[in-house]
Amino acid sequence: MKHRNLAALAGLAALALAGCSNSGSPTFQGYVEGTYVYIAPDAGGRLIVRPAIAGARVAAGDALFSLDDADQKAAVAGAEARLAQAKAELANLQTGERPEEVSVLAANLSSARATSQNAEDDYRRKLQLRQNGTIAQATVDTAQTAMTTAAAQVDAAERQLEVARLPARSDQIDAAERNVNALAADLDQAKTALIRRALAAPAPGYVEETYYEPGELVAAGQPVVSLLPDANRKVRFFVPERTLAKVNIGSSVAVSCDGCPAGMTAKVEFVSSAAEFAPPIIYSKDSRDKLVFRVDASPQGRADALKVGQPLDVRLAGSGS
Repeated sequence: MKHRNLAALAGLAALALAGCSNSGSPTFQGYVEGTYVYIAPDAGGRLIVRPAIAGARVAAGDALFSLDDADQKAAVAGAEARLAQAKAELANLQTGERPEEVSVLAANLSSARATSQNAEDDYRRKLQLRQNGTIAQATVDTAQTAMTTAAAQVDAAERQLEVARLPARSDQIDAAERNVNALAADLDQAKTALIRRALAAPAPGYVEETYYEPGELVAAGQPVVSLLPDANRKVRFFVPERTLAKVNIGSSVAVSCDGCPAGMTAKVEFVSSAAEFAPPIIYSKDSRDKLVFRVDASPQGRADALKVGQPLDVRLAGSGS
């Protein structure tokens, strides 16, 4: 309702000014409109610092406020530790046993080979003695069994050493890799939550208002600072139906106000496709003059200093001074 009343009043003023201009150049009444950005945290917490001051100008990236981040730092540290553990387990699966464990198995293999060689030599000696009739056949059979057992132990030690040097099965490695990726994503999420405890200005502009003081508890989604970016300030005025064809997107308009510097301009960026105010009667030639259309223009140059709500006089470019 407020916007409709403003449109109606501005439209009537536009008609009056356009109709009574002595120089023949229509002048339309307007005002400065602003769209504020409300900066709020994703998660609640205690406000630690708030460099932003109401009325101060900020550049893009300037710090606005910070919340307590002790919990978020602890979460990042925990996520980093879990990720490091998962990476170590994956590396262990990919490379097999540790070098120390492999060395032990290699020593066992050497011992088994020496035992096997001794058993084989003992068997050959006893076989020669049996042929000479010096010992019984049972003694030869016992030596042969010992030689066979020692050879089997060598084979087992060789296989154990080969297995120790092999990586884990492919499905185990795949599961470990997926675990590493999941923990890396958890770490990124924790770092993002930590970064978002300190918020900065998304664009250059002015701090309009602050709502919390350091030490106070801020709820999630509650604005701490309202910001008016330079790009969100616009000149809004209304033109009657008969002048609508002269207003084009991208065209310049002259802007003036009480106590303002001369030569201010704005560039038209929006023209309403529907009338803001119209009498509840069938349109006649006279009633069409009461139709007004909203026009928004972005301030250029010195017009950036205009304040929201400030009344303005607007003239179309090329319509005279």
